[in-house]
Amino acid sequence: MGNGLSAAGSGVGKLFILNFVMKILVTGKGGREHALLAALADSPSSPELFCWPGSDAIFEIAQRTAARDLPSLIGWMLEEEIDLCVAGEESLLVTDQGLANLCQAAGIPCWGPPKESAQLEASKEFAKEFLVRHRIPTAGYSAVDTKDEALAAIKSLPVVLKFDGLAAGKGVAVCGTQAEADSFLDAVLVQRQFGPGRMVVEECLTGPELSVFCSIVDGGYHILTPARDYKRVRDGDDGPNTGGMGAVAAPALVPAEMMADIEERIVKPTVAGLQKDGLPYRGFLYFGLMLTPDGPKVIEYNCRFGDPECEAVMPLFGGDLAEYIRHAAAGDLKTELLEPRPGWSVCLILASAGYPETSRSGDVITGLDSVAGVRVYHCGTRRNADGNFETNGGRVLAVVAQADTREAARDKVYLEAAKVDFPGSQRRADIATLHFS
Repeated sequence: MGNGLSAAGSGVGKLFILNFVMKILVTGKGGREHALLAALADSPSSPELFCWPGSDAIFEIAQRTAARDLPSLIGWMLEEEIDLCVAGEESLLVTDQGLANLCQAAGIPCWGPPKESAQLEASKEFAKEFLVRHRIPTAGYSAVDTKDEALAAIKSLPVVLKFDGLAAGKGVAVCGTQAEADSFLDAVLVQRQFGPGRMVVEECLTGPELSVFCSIVDGGYHILTPARDYKRVRDGDDGPNTGGMGAVAAPALVPAEMMADIEERIVKPTVAGLQKDGLPYRGFLYFGLMLTPDGPKVIEYNCRFGDPECEAVMPLFGGDLAEYIRHAAAGDLKTELLEPRPGWSVCLILASAGYPETSRSGDVITGLDSVAGVRVYHCGTRRNADGNFETNGGRVLAVVAQADTREAARDKVYLEAAKVDFPGSQRRADIATLHFS
């Protein structure tokens, strides 16, 4: 796949040289996929990039596909001789067919786990059972079907309530009062805001959160640069949960001894547990952790890179991401192909009016041509009839800056992000400040 032949010389003595141009398709359309594609585009191997469904901004660095749905996407990849499929978002991994499952059946290498393993993200109850079974530190919990059962399971406040399914980062509520719990339970278990599904009632852990990312290839793993994201919509971690309002990443974010503890108590037993349970895994795995007074504990797993953490982490890698993922998807984890860079990276999300309860589209974005020295990834934008970018979703843009220190990266991102605006724009003022005082 993806091979081309060129000829040198003349006559019967022609020398044929095999030129391999890797063809990669990334699934998704948001800021995470924009960041992944930008990093793949920077790879020295210079792959040919495609994206589905993609966005107007993404199609400035990747090509469109002719696919209409998941089955036609597989057919298109076979026809185009795609060498590698990279799962960006989670939704396709956990469909009844499963992106990775369909790729495997078609003989297309896929960086992302099959649907059976992706249940670690798709089902909170599945994940909790996995954690308990393999003695991986996590919060105590109960799984329930109805609002009455949930109310009976709440023994103290605050409490964490999690819808047992995918909800675009909005299916979790930390409830400090009974009224908040009643409201969330009514929305999820009575009104069925997220559709059918159970509820996990979980002990509320305390401490700073941490995002740890690994590349997992069968029984091997590679721990990547850690990050910390900010899920609440307002400063001071106030307001409802969102998909993430910003992130900070750095190799120095976590002391070496703490990372060693996380590796020993959480990463290793997770990889061993996947092997023991017969759950094949090749792809990124996100560990959402709480650094409690009793040590690190797992809050959740995600079976892909986090968002907006991906936007913060990707610029901190050199090397050849395309070759790294190609080899890993084939079962060969070549860690030397990815080179972590020192320093700090800060991502600031600009969200639309009404987010996260609603989102407003069609607001024209100004100032994008004025920013300098930072990366801007498009999370939810489109071009209007005049060719200008406008809002098209809840999280609109991710502005990302790197520097030698956290303070310098933070100052840089806020300076440049201030040049970008649209009606109703929301952004936090304490990204990379809160939790570092």
